[in-house]
Amino acid sequence: AATSGRTKAASAMAANAAPLAGVRVLEIAGLAPAPFAGLVLADFGADVVRIDRVGKNGTVAPSQDTLARGKRSVALDLKSPEGIAALKDMVRKADVFIEPFRPGVAERLGIGPSDLCELNPRLIYARMTGFGQGGDKAVEGAAGHDNCYLAVTGILSALRRKGERPQAPINLLGDFAGGGLMCALGVLLALIERNKSGKGQVIDAAMVDGATYVSSFVYRAFALGQWENDLDTVGTNVLDEGAPFYTTYTC
Repeated sequence: AATSGRTKAASAMAANAAPLAGVRVLEIAGLAPAPFAGLVLADFGADVVRIDRVGKNGTVAPSQDTLARGKRSVALDLKSPEGIAALKDMVRKADVFIEPFRPGVAERLGIGPSDLCELNPRLIYARMTGFGQGGDKAVEGAAGHDNCYLAVTGILSALRRKGERPQAPINLLGDFAGGGLMCALGVLLALIERNKSGKGQVIDAAMVDGATYVSSFVYRAFALGQWENDLDTVGTNVLDEGAPFYTTYTC
């Protein structure tokens, strides 16, 4: 019994020592990049509550959903006044709100930045979009996939062997690195800034911008002439399988 008590006490101390212990996060359930951002925060100690749609939570067993690790969940109908009211009650006590919708959807539901930050001026409102916001409305609201965002950055053309079409890096570069991971980084920076100002802010993680940022080394190589990226020379560089020591072989 004494050993068990010490184990529980040690676990509690470890949880409290986590860098994000005490940070309360609300995550609207969505596709890959948003739950990944929430996962990063949860893994480092944040209390993350995922807001599922009524009737949709539990469709994947928790043991199989690696993006749900360390999170609690609650189901709300965000198309009903009662569901919106319940969400806003939770927002009043939250530190971070992660919103995964296409531009304009949150505003139509009444849970956009102006709605929630008025309720809680210390709230860090994090959202992920493909093409960003504040520019051409037709482009901002366009549906897209990881490949679309990478094509806009220009980096997709470099991801191929000589004479072949570009190969998508699954959805790791746009969705996860340029979207979810950059969003989590933005949240962490906003938490640090809030310690100085006492105010929250809106984090807009655009996957086009994030993928471009993550690819900074490649753009540097383009600029210095260290990486050829035209139709005739792509696939002849050291890192795009043009070198025999940096490629794959059948074993």
